[in-house]
Amino acid sequence: MISSNSFEREVGGRRLIVDTGKLAGQASGAVTIRYGDTVVLVTVCTGDEPRQGIDFVPLTVDYEERLYAAGKIPGGFIRREGRPTQEATLASRLTDRPLRPLLPKGWRNEIQLVITVLSADQENDPDILAVIGSSAALSISQIPFDGPVSAVHVGYINGELILNPTLVQLGNSQLDLVVVSTKQAIVMVEAGAKEVSEDIVLQAIEFGHQANQGIIELQEQLQQACGRPKVEAPVSEVNPEVMTAISPMVDGRLAQALSQPEKLQREQALSNLKSELVESLGESFPEEDIIAAFETKVRAEIRGNLLDKAKRIDGRGLTDIRPISCEIGLLPRTHGSALFTRGQTQVLTITTLGSTRKEQPLDGLGLEETKRFIHHYNFPPFSSGEVKRIGTPGRREIGHGALVERAIAPVLPKDEDFPYTIRLVSEILSSSGSTSMASVCASSLSLMDAGIPTKAAVAGVAMGLVTGEKGNYAILTDIEGIEDAYGDMDFKVAGTAKGITAIQLDIKLKGISTEILGKALNQARQARLSILETMQQTISSSRPEISRYAPRMHKIMINPDKIGAVIGTGGKTIRAIASETKTTIDVDNDGTVVIGSPDEEAARRAIEIIEGLTKEVEVGGTYTGKVTRLLNFGAMVEILPGKEGLVHISELAEYRVAKVEDIVKLGDEVTVKVINIDELGRVNLSRRAVFEKLSQVPGAKVNDSLSKDYPFKKQHEVRSPRNKQGYYNKRPR
Repeated sequence: MISSNSFEREVGGRRLIVDTGKLAGQASGAVTIRYGDTVVLVTVCTGDEPRQGIDFVPLTVDYEERLYAAGKIPGGFIRREGRPTQEATLASRLTDRPLRPLLPKGWRNEIQLVITVLSADQENDPDILAVIGSSAALSISQIPFDGPVSAVHVGYINGELILNPTLVQLGNSQLDLVVVSTKQAIVMVEAGAKEVSEDIVLQAIEFGHQANQGIIELQEQLQQACGRPKVEAPVSEVNPEVMTAISPMVDGRLAQALSQPEKLQREQALSNLKSELVESLGESFPEEDIIAAFETKVRAEIRGNLLDKAKRIDGRGLTDIRPISCEIGLLPRTHGSALFTRGQTQVLTITTLGSTRKEQPLDGLGLEETKRFIHHYNFPPFSSGEVKRIGTPGRREIGHGALVERAIAPVLPKDEDFPYTIRLVSEILSSSGSTSMASVCASSLSLMDAGIPTKAAVAGVAMGLVTGEKGNYAILTDIEGIEDAYGDMDFKVAGTAKGITAIQLDIKLKGISTEILGKALNQARQARLSILETMQQTISSSRPEISRYAPRMHKIMINPDKIGAVIGTGGKTIRAIASETKTTIDVDNDGTVVIGSPDEEAARRAIEIIEGLTKEVEVGGTYTGKVTRLLNFGAMVEILPGKEGLVHISELAEYRVAKVEDIVKLGDEVTVKVINIDELGRVNLSRRAVFEKLSQVPGAKVNDSLSKDYPFKKQHEVRSPRNKQGYYNKRPR
């Protein structure tokens, strides 16, 4: 008999239920968490022996999307889930980032969290359940853990903060914020926003932090009832004898090495000093103890200068931004390109435009099935002066690419106004801090260079933090890589002059106060405005036209009932039009047709054909068509593709016609007017009505028009007035 324990609490008007003891009994900790009809299983296991030769916590988070959770069968040939989707990778990172700082720094046993989405109602996002479930699983396991933590979504709709809005509500929200916190402080924040002010973001963070407290209490109840005894946390301490031994060798020389202005020179100087220490003291102490003591010295030197002297490695003040340069239009055949350089961080971003058929199909648990805006981030090894194997994008590349995508998306034109698929690729050419925020700036410039009508320019900056033992702290603007490595916070903030579009907070502390976050947000805003001002000196608004190498996209609306006429049997008609005009044609179920081609004339020709296929014949309308059939009593004329009408013999000319063949031949182009559509839908046409219309135009020469319009008319014949019987008399010239 399997015994299980269940705990629940109401959160945002829905029940959050945590169960343990029923599933995955061999794991170190296992919970099932349910919110609405979304159900997630989270398990944690740890290795028996510590890994040797590492200086980090070996935590792995695997987020497994199962498409059966949403009643879907995977695409592809084998119909099985393959490599993680981007959303799954981002959910793994979202879970990893707040948990890692709360695990013992000296822990070296493998820890693996496996998160399996069992049911997805497409209303409640599984990502926050992954964080809560992972915290709960760690809490009841034997692994030391400074939790629990909780996560909530916060939306901002119609001026009101909403707790855990549904996925549909998030589509109408100005803010999509995830707040992860402990009982005492914030440990992680991530958000996408539509130019929201810093004050609203800070209010939302405080709102989310308060909402987390009830969920943390629920986990504490779970831990008290079902938790295993915790093993003793390993203590990571530097050997005091080694510290004493290296001090005379590094004092003074360390400050000199850190004062090198260039990143590579600085790293080389530190590496040389480290190697000298290992060579001198290697016989007396283990190498790892020497390196640990040296790193402690470096950390203390950098942080001491910041806290006590407000002195940064490169000589900047705490709020100063590194020198910035911007260039656009670097590449001759791309649709848009921009180079953004900030200090030793350099990013080249390229824009490519395509038809809507190039949208990325999504095979995940969310509501969206395609994606029209894509940003890809590439971090080659040369950007940091290293030699490494170049492989598929890792979690870091995917995460940075998604952050930039989130920052840029709010300023893009709507699909109905700009029917293109947009792809940005950011190539990191040199890295020394905040390449993701540099990618935001380069992406904004590249979009404007491509002529995409963005609402505003977007810039980003990374904020750092160094805290002291006495409660003192320093907030740093535009951190370098070494300040990130030895600091306590990496707080990325992107937005326009109007407000924030994306934020991402990672910390190495057990938590951070909203007071510090508020100051960092305001400091980031001043930096962002300064960066935007520099960018606008290069290009202040989007170019008036897109690149001449980009396809021109034209959108028309047709009656949805006529879609079949455009597509044809098995797609035969639409393929024929695309082949004839050398265009791309995409048709939506609502009757939207998008035609794309670099050749404007070809696009117009395709539009004419499609409109002809879908246009309704109107009584009184004048059309030019081809004669398709000759009958004893008249001629059939195709006035629109696939639509014929009859010109009765009496309507072929202004005079009596003896034979239809005397007036028209097969294939002749003639201009006719629709005079009637009968109850059966048959169309009756007239050439005579066109003549009469021409004769009513003041100054018009009817005979000249007739002879020009109808080349089949015998030139030796001219019309004379009708005789008494109403027929025309013919006379030789």
